[in-house]
Amino acid sequence: MTVLIIAIYVVFAAAGLLTLWRIIVGPSILDRAVASDVLLTLVMCALGADMVINHHTRSLPALLIIAAVGVFGSIAVARFVARRDNTDR
Repeated sequence: MTVLIIAIYVVFAAAGLLTLWRIIVGPSILDRAVASDVLLTLVMCALGADMVINHHTRSLPALLIIAAVGVFGSIAVARFVARRDNTDR
């Protein structure tokens, strides 16, 4: 069981590092926005895994806040890109 837990956290850490790399290097703002959504999803999955492993629900409010930030952030980026595309024409 301990090996499985360590493997889960190693996979989450590797995915997080790769996502951070895409946020830093990403050639466009949309690449960075998608990578930040993926990073928020990874954080949510890690918190959910922690809740399952340790049998608690204390992280549930944090999960809800992270989900709301992700949704509103995606909407803001989409509106920004749509507005910028309209001014280019």
